[in-house]
Amino acid sequence: MGKKIHVSTTINGEAVEFLCEARQSLLEVLRDTLALTGAKEGCNNGNCGACTILFNGAPVDSCLVLAVESEGAEIETVESIATEGHLHPLQECFLEGAALQCGICTPGFLVSAKALLAENPDPTEEEIRFELSGNLCRCTGYDKIIRAVQAASGRMKEVN
Repeated sequence: MGKKIHVSTTINGEAVEFLCEARQSLLEVLRDTLALTGAKEGCNNGNCGACTILFNGAPVDSCLVLAVESEGAEIETVESIATEGHLHPLQECFLEGAALQCGICTPGFLVSAKALLAENPDPTEEEIRFELSGNLCRCTGYDKIIRAVQAASGRMKEVN
């Protein structure tokens, strides 16, 4: 075991401090140290997107970020999407559209889609496919996921 490094950051709107080794990934610390298990370990090399989080507003694969790099950062995980016990429209539309099966890829898709809709509230199908291209699914195929993001976009426009 190496020397532990103290890190102060913000996760899901709350100030958080933790100790980690220099070699530990942010995914490992989120899951094993902070008990935020929403981000999933799929490939552990940045190819599947199951561990996608928002890092200073941008979607990133947390398996590729060293935990020490999160010093002073703003991090959002899938746990932040539902608020006050209410599902986000993305979560509702994924459920209603059967856009999930095993659930390994779902958190990454939700976080990536949230980032997309924050930047572009009315994306085309092609824009959705492009922005979600870093997330892989082996169970549902992609059409249901794309349709769920489109439905959430419409539902979010109705609310705003």
